[in-house]
Amino acid sequence: MADGSSYDVKLYIYDVSKGLARQLSPMMLGKQVEGIWHTSVVVYGEEFFFGGRGIISCFPGGTILGMPDSIVDLGNTEVPRDLFQEYLSSLRESTYRPEKYHLFEHNCNTFSSEVSQFITGTKIPSYITELPSEVLATPFGHALRPFLDSVTITPSGDNTMNRYGQL
Repeated sequence: MADGSSYDVKLYIYDVSKGLARQLSPMMLGKQVEGIWHTSVVVYGEEFFFGGRGIISCFPGGTILGMPDSIVDLGNTEVPRDLFQEYLSSLRESTYRPEKYHLFEHNCNTFSSEVSQFITGTKIPSYITELPSEVLATPFGHALRPFLDSVTITPSGDNTMNRYGQL
C-alpha cells in the first residue's frame, strides 16, 4: 500500500545531564562520557519517544527538554504513516508498555533504535545504545546498580498515545 512518498527520518539527541556528564564523568566514572542521552525519532512531522508513560509523540522539539542538542539524519523511509501507526500500536501493546521501561536496558534509546531499524533499515549510533553498559561496567556504575534497579517509574493515568503527547 505504499503511495510512493518518501519521508525524512531524524534522530533527535538530548543530553539530559545538560553538560554535567562531560564535566563529572572523568572523576566519577574514571572515563569521559559526553552526555546522558535521551533520543527520539522524528518522522511525518512528529517526534516519537518512549519513557515511563509509554510511547509518546509531540511536535518536533516539543518535549520538556526543548530543542535537541544534536540531530542525526537517519535517511528516508517509504513506510506509509498508517503502517507506521499500526507498528507503534503493536509496540505499545507488547514490548513498549509503560511498565516495561527500564532506565538501562529498555529505554528511549532502545525504542529509537528499533523504530529506526523498522523504517530505515539502520539502527541509531552505537555510542548512544552502548552507554548504559559502559557506565555500569565502571566501579561507580556497579556500586549504583542496586539503587538504580530499585527506581520505578510509574505511569499515571491513561497510557494511550495521542498526537502531540497528550495523555
